[in-house]
Amino acid sequence: MATNLGNLAGFYYSQGQYDKAEPLYQHSLKIRENALGPDHPDVAASLNNLATLYYTQSEYAKAKPLYQRSLKILEKTVGLDHPHVAATFNNLAELYQDQA
Repeated sequence: MATNLGNLAGFYYSQGQYDKAEPLYQHSLKIRENALGPDHPDVAASLNNLATLYYTQSEYAKAKPLYQRSLKILEKTVGLDHPHVAATFNNLAELYQDQA
């Protein structure tokens, strides 16, 4: 269910329909947190997706803590050398760059 919601949110996101994507990303995140626990890599992916939605809308204050939480989860669960960690670092760096 969470994956399907995330996929539908991604579709709306790709169409620029952010108002439709946001509640779906949020619901997908809540399902994953409840089913898998707060520190699961799939939760990190959901956090990253929601953060990217906010980043795209220049809502940096909403995006930053989500990217940071995603990064902490991934560093803890998959290790510092994992590509998902690098991608999340990159997302956070882009956010910082755009705020400068």
